[in-house]
Amino acid sequence: MKNERLRKKSLDELIDKHIGELGTEKRDVFEEELRLDILGQTIKKIREERNMTQEQLGHLVGVKKAQISKIENNLTDARFDTIMRVFRALNAKVKFNVEIQDKDLQAV
Repeated sequence: MKNERLRKKSLDELIDKHIGELGTEKRDVFEEELRLDILGQTIKKIREERNMTQEQLGHLVGVKKAQISKIENNLTDARFDTIMRVFRALNAKVKFNVEIQDKDLQAV
């Protein structure tokens, strides 16, 4: 067998190839779903570290257990207010990082 060198590729190169390049609609959808998935995983991890059930967290937030499950598994478009109540109930501090894209903005 011939000894061939494998070219290493970065994660960004693979995502560009298989999902789409930055700025494309398919890539934007992928990036948004990834952020929501990470958010749900973070909520689940904190909840478990606090030794809380989904039902207990739902009670503190004022939603049913099923809603907490959906948030953790990225199966719902939860309201921003609900997500913030979840983090408050978990006694977790939330920081935001907003980046302004280099696009023309028009006043509405």
